[in-house]
Amino acid sequence: MSAGTDDDSLAAALGRIPSGLFILTARHGGHETGMLASWVQQCSFDPPQLTAALSKGRDVLAWLTEGAAFTINVIPEGGKALVAHFGKGFELDQPAFEGLEVRRDDGTPPVLLAAHAYIVCRVTKQLAIGDHVLVVGHVIAGGVLHPGHPTVHVRKNGLKY
Repeated sequence: MSAGTDDDSLAAALGRIPSGLFILTARHGGHETGMLASWVQQCSFDPPQLTAALSKGRDVLAWLTEGAAFTINVIPEGGKALVAHFGKGFELDQPAFEGLEVRRDDGTPPVLLAAHAYIVCRVTKQLAIGDHVLVVGHVIAGGVLHPGHPTVHVRKNGLKY
């Protein structure tokens, strides 16, 4: 850290980097799950790819191996019900989609019909980065489900959740 920068100021500055809010859904055999994610970003135009950073402790990382499909569901502005539902977290064997309208296309992970948009990807690699794992996904499908805007998320503290 440079002279004149204190930990609180650094944490506040990092927290001001905006992100979206997303529900990452995954399927493994006959099981499926979803989790709240905020560090999702497009990382390539050609081919279209994105990254999702997941905490190293996330069990779903075992499902997100090379070639595995996952869906990024973009939470719409005002999508507090989705945040509340997935914010509590689910174990891999718990039913994550009870009470939600979902679409399952050709065996891909669930698309949440309340989402603003969705993007289906196939994992191309995982990279361990600090206390997170960066999952790189090749985009294979997607679309906008509802007009409007995605949720924009800004943290108070960029050094912790």
